[in-house]
Parts: sequence; C-alpha cells; structure tokens
Amino acid sequence: MRTTERGWETHSVELSRGNNVLYWRTTAFSVWSKTPKPVLVKNIGITGVAYTSECFPCKAGTYTAKSGSSFCQQCPANSFSSKGATSCQQCEPANYSEPGSSFCKSRPACTDKDYFYTHTACDTNGETQLMYKWAEPKICNEDLPNAVKLPPSGIKMMCPPCNPGFFKTNASSCEPCPYGTYSNGSGCTNCPVGTEPTLGFEYKWWNTLPANMETTVLSGISFEYKGMAGWEVAGDYIYTAAGASDNDFMILTLVIPGFSPPQSVMEDSENKKIAEITFVFETICSVNCELYFMVGVNSRTNTPVETWVGSKGKQSYTYIIEKNATMSFTWAFQRTAYNDAGRKYTNDVAKLYSINVTNVIDGVASYCRQCALETSGSSCTSCPHGHYIDKSSGGCYPCPSNTYLKAHQPYGNQACIPCGPGTKSNKIHSLCYNDCHFSVSMKDRTLEYDFSILANSTFFLGGPSFTSKGLKYFHHFNISLCGNHGRKTAVCTDNVTDIRILGKDTDFSKSTSSYVCQSIIIPSDVMGYKTVVSSQPVSLADSFVGVTTKPILDNITSLADYFPAENEGLPDVIFFYRSNDVTQTCRDGRATAIRLRCDPLKSQFGALSVPSKCPDGTCDGCTFHFLWESVEACPLCSADDYHAIISACIGGIQRTTYVWRKPKLCAGGILLPEEKVSICKSMDFWLKVGISAGTCAAILLTVMTCYFWKKNQKLEYKYSKLVMNASPKDSELPAADSCAIMEGEDVEDDLIFTSKNSLFGKIKAFTSKVSWGEEGG
Repeated sequence: MRTTERGWETHSVELSRGNNVLYWRTTAFSVWSKTPKPVLVKNIGITGVAYTSECFPCKAGTYTAKSGSSFCQQCPANSFSSKGATSCQQCEPANYSEPGSSFCKSRPACTDKDYFYTHTACDTNGETQLMYKWAEPKICNEDLPNAVKLPPSGIKMMCPPCNPGFFKTNASSCEPCPYGTYSNGSGCTNCPVGTEPTLGFEYKWWNTLPANMETTVLSGISFEYKGMAGWEVAGDYIYTAAGASDNDFMILTLVIPGFSPPQSVMEDSENKKIAEITFVFETICSVNCELYFMVGVNSRTNTPVETWVGSKGKQSYTYIIEKNATMSFTWAFQRTAYNDAGRKYTNDVAKLYSINVTNVIDGVASYCRQCALETSGSSCTSCPHGHYIDKSSGGCYPCPSNTYLKAHQPYGNQACIPCGPGTKSNKIHSLCYNDCHFSVSMKDRTLEYDFSILANSTFFLGGPSFTSKGLKYFHHFNISLCGNHGRKTAVCTDNVTDIRILGKDTDFSKSTSSYVCQSIIIPSDVMGYKTVVSSQPVSLADSFVGVTTKPILDNITSLADYFPAENEGLPDVIFFYRSNDVTQTCRDGRATAIRLRCDPLKSQFGALSVPSKCPDGTCDGCTFHFLWESVEACPLCSADDYHAIISACIGGIQRTTYVWRKPKLCAGGILLPEEKVSICKSMDFWLKVGISAGTCAAILLTVMTCYFWKKNQKLEYKYSKLVMNASPKDSELPAADSCAIMEGEDVEDDLIFTSKNSLFGKIKAFTSKVSWGEEGG
C-alpha cells in the first residue's frame, strides 16, 4: 500500500477460519483540499486458501514468460501486448505507447511545448551555453509536416559568478570557502579580527544544481517517480521543465543536515526560532496551476506549509524553522489537477530566483558579523543571556529591565526591545510575559486585576462545520492565558497520521505548543474510533505583545463591535499575542486578541465565545478574537466598591453596616469591614433636654422683663418730678437743683442715656409721654 506522503508499505492481517470480509478505509483528510489524495493498493496476497484449479491469462498490457507464474509483468513504454501474452511487442517508430498499454498510438507532430531550455555546466574556459532538449519521454515526431524542430544551441557566454560563500576553482567549478572566511562568489577572504562568519546557504546563481538539491517528477496519475528532472537551471533562476503530463508534480528538494543558531538561542527553550529560509519565486500560469512548499523533518513525511494557486508575481516568502534537525524543503509544481495525459500547458512554469537559509551547520558565509571578544585576546566568545554586543568595544552589556534581546541580531543597545504594556521580561531577557496580574488607572481610582485562576490551559470548541462531502468537524482552540513565566502550556496535537500509535512519543504524533493554538477535531462517531481525531495544529500566539484596555496594540485591533454590551464604566482587559507563522494572506503573521470581561454571574472559569459574525474565531483569517466572561475577570475589590449604612439609635446603641455597591463589579481583594456598634443618645432624650432648656429660658426672660419694667417706671417718675419743679428761664432750660442722691433713694439706681433706644425702650418711652400729656392737660 502506498500513499502520496509515504512510500510502499506492507501490512499483514491474520484471518480466522471461514469467511472473512476485508475493508480498506482512509482516515487522512484535508478540509481545504480540492482533490482527494489517493491511497494506492499495489498487491493483495492471501495465503492459506485452497489451491486454484486453473491458471488465469495475463491481461492485455502485461505478460509472463513462464507458465504458472504468480504474477504478470507490465509491458514497458513503446511496447504492447494482448491478453495471455508471453512477451511484449515493440511499437513502430512512428508510434508510441505508455507502460502497460495494449496498443500503440501514432506520434503527434512536435510543437514548442515538447522541448525546454537549460544551461550547460561551466567548461574549463568559464563559459556556459544555452541548450534545448526534448522533454522526456519524447512522444512527438519531428519528421512530420509542420512539426517543430529542436532549436539550435545558443552561443557561449561567460558563466555567472559562484553563489555567495563559494569560490571558483581552476576547473571552473564552485567549491565552498573554508571556515573563518567569507565570499561574495569570487574569492574567499578571511574574516577581520573581532568578527565571525555567518553560516548559511544563499543560492542566487543557477548554472548547476547545488550538491544538496535534487529534482524529480512524480506522476499525477500513478504517483510513481519517473526518474527525470522536473526543474532546470537557467542562469538567473531555476524553473519547472516539461513533464510527461500536465498533471505531473515537478519536484525540487533542498536538504539541510542541521543548524547552528547562536548559543543564547540554543539554551532558551522558549525561543522557537532556530533559523529561517527565504525564497523568491514567481508562477506564470494560464490555468489553475499550484505551487506547494513542503517541509520534512528527519526524512519523515513532507508537510505542506503553503500553497499558491494561479499566476503569482515575483515575491518572497519566509518560513521560520523551529526544530534543530535534518530538514528537507520541497517545492512541488503541478500545472493542472485534471488527469488528462499530454502536454497542453508546458508554458505554465514556476521560477525560483533565490533561496537563502540561515544558521546552517557546516554552511558557508557571505559576510562576517561582529562578535563578543574575550577579556584577554581577540578570540570570539558568547555573551551571557540578556547581554548585547557593543560594536565599538566588542564587550557584552546587559539589557535594561523590562526589555528583551533580539537573539539573532544582538548588536547595540537598540537590540534590547521594550516589553509591551502590562508585561515584563524574564531573567534572561529572552521574552516578555505577564504573570496574570494587571493594573490600570481610571479617573478616580486604580483597578487591580488578578487572573491567576484563569492561567491554566483551557479549551474552546467552535460550532460544527462540514466539508464538501458532508464530513463533520470542529475548530478546537487551546488557550493558555498567561503561560508559566513565558512557558507556553497550550498544546494542539496531530494524531491523524496513525491512530494506532495515539499517545506514543513518536514523530508521527505532531504537536504544537503556544499561548493559543488551533486544531481540527473529528468526533469519534464520525471516524469509527474510540477517540477523537485531531489534525492540522496551528499556533496562533507564539509571543506576548501586551495587556491593555485599549482596542489597538502593535497594529492588532480588537473591535468592541465584535462583543457588544460592555460593562459601563468598567472596560474590558485585552490580552494581545502574535504568531510566527507567516502566510501569503497574513504577511505579518497571525495574531490573537482575548477580551476579559467582568461578569459576576459567571463561574470562576466562566465562558469563552467568538464573534457571532465570525463563528470560526476570525473574520479575516489572520486575527483571532475571543471573549472570556468570568467573575475572575473582575477587578479586585477595594474601599471604593462598598459603602456604609448607619442605623437609627435604638436603646442607646447605633450600628454601622458595610455593603457592596450594586451592581458588584469586583471579586476577591479586600473583605467587607465588620459591623461597628457605638453608644448613642436617642431622640427622646434630646427632645426632653430641648423642652427643659426652652422652658427655663422663657421663665428667665419673663423675670428679666418685669424687673427692667419696674426699674424704668421709677426713673420716669423722678424725671417728671424734676421737670415740674424747675423754674423756667427765657431761652434756656431750668437748672437742676441737685445731682446728689436724695434721702430714701437707692444707690444702685443709675440713669444711663443711650443714643438709640431699643424697640422695648421706645415703646416704654411712648407710653410715658402719653401718660404725662394726660396729666399735664
């Protein structure tokens, strides 16, 4: 049995006595695949059955030279056979046939689609030549009328320079420069003192196929390798040649034995970036051609990473390498997926202009970079974790607090990148993280949050979706809100490769760990297994960007319209993440925004949801949005979240009770103060005191009024008597007889004249005048 991703394999099953029914069912699937990938069964052998009573003749297109053979051989190309043949007959020169044919076909006239061009290797004079070749297998006839002849070879021209890191030998071949040197393709130069070579591979001149690359053709009909070149060099680029059929896969593979990243990267378990590969490509198609880019690890199955359909202009693509192992990078180009034999679209091609792989073990260098120097001497050494290299002195200096270091370019203090809001750097300054604590200042208070209860990894299962054939599947999200001091604990697994080894630690079970990851889940009742099938794990959050209440951070937008009904006066807290995965749609990689919303009615772990407009969690395929409603998303309770209620004074006792404000939008934090009891005086007591005081004041006022009235009566009498006894003179008042105190008068009686009488005095004076007037009259 053979699949498109693995070679021929043999499986054995023990059969029981009696009738046995065997079924073959495929378990692999692809949600986005347009055409299903076939599984081929080459031979079924059953032993232990009774001998057959007769032999069967070989079918047409096959033969056997011996009678009683256990199998029939297939006729090679350009030959045929009839049923029961013992040998194959050759076709006429004007005819041809495909392997396993029962008849021959007439060769068509050759066209410009039956040949391709290539460049010869450099000769001893350093010259190359453009050459045309017939596409193999050649099925056309160039002797027919109107047939196209093979164009003559071009004139010789100077070979392009060697690729960076290589030098040209006397035989005009390119050889790698030794370690400690670098080259731009002309000659090797020693690295200056205080520098070291940057090892990698950079291919931008295509005169010959590099030694670590190979090319072949995979039949799109039989899925057999044809042993022919699928890509041809053309000087400035390498392009796809004409295959035997338009649905053939033209395959180009680059093998890298391993990588040598900086020492700080190797010792940092959370830094996923080991190296990167960047290539510049172009596709020119008249139909829906497809270019696949696939990655294999340790000679295992090639996993498709990206696919381009149709014509694509000249552009670059970068893939982040996250595992230090033997890696294979494969480019496969298919002109059309239809199973039509022949060459109609040979002018549809894919071109690779350059390929650049960094940090390759035993690679070559195109330039030298600054390195840290030992304290004594000029030898290069490694800086401690979190230290950058000063280019002027070659010394190592620590990054400031709350910054992280760009490990692949640790030059100058600008290599220390500030952490985002709400985050801090780890001890080795390799990343920034949040410890599930956050504070934000409002107009009149500061809100403190503690999301520790939500720190553990949780999952969210989206609504059901269906493939074009009705297969039900779900989008499964694993979320680790804060991780563990930068360690990502959300894991998504791919166990669809072989369900029998589920749970075993093998290369077949692929897993992805990050802050947020996504996988495709197929229920057990759909696949017929006891456990669910998980496939296509994708990381959505590799690095922590920051925590804030603002909707935009680092060009990541979390629209409030996705999740309406936000608490008034209490904003959502948003966690922002970014992924390393770059796709043709997401040039800056994928991103994730998780909104934490306070909901006192929800439990501790609360409920996760996605936008109603985007049931798959994303509206553009690049940014994923989640809403997490929980009581643990509320700020910690403080003194601003409660108020006091003072009771009436009952029995000389008054109580002060503290209650939460409504609605209560806080959790944890401080507790409500205990009820206070204080001694007080009741209203009855103070009423009695007031009445008594008022009565006493009224009595006192009455007594004083009577006293002053009697005293004024005496004074008025004396004054009247004095006036009556005085003898009047002309134009003057009569003089007083005496101002001394008369016998019988009180010493205490003083007569005081004021400039202004009071209201009470005016009334008394008026009364006295009236009385005096009546007496005088």
